[in-house]
Amino acid sequence: MHDLDARRAKRILVAQLVATLIVSLFGLLFGPREGLFALIGGLTATIANGLFAYWVFGRYRAAEPGRLVSQFYGGELLKLVFIGIAFALAIVWMEPLRPLALFGAFFVVQVLPPLLANRIAG
Repeated sequence: MHDLDARRAKRILVAQLVATLIVSLFGLLFGPREGLFALIGGLTATIANGLFAYWVFGRYRAAEPGRLVSQFYGGELLKLVFIGIAFALAIVWMEPLRPLALFGAFFVVQVLPPLLANRIAG
């Protein structure tokens, strides 16, 4: 079960990376800053989900099923902290800000691949 879940998580992460590249290219149609902010937003979602997947599946032990719930909570907390720090850094250091590109790309990359998870994960 662990290997199957880990493979599915990897496929979804690859799909999120592909979605990041597509959204970034779409952002480039509106300008280089929009493309950059779309890339930052998409990578923020992808890296955060990668951290979550590693935290949960990288440390998973079938002999300790009760610990799995705490790993999910810990992984989600790690993910949220990473997202907050990444957005804060982008907002503070990147001028002029393109919030639609940043948050729009994050939303698309965060939501679209999981919606298609059954098709992606196989």
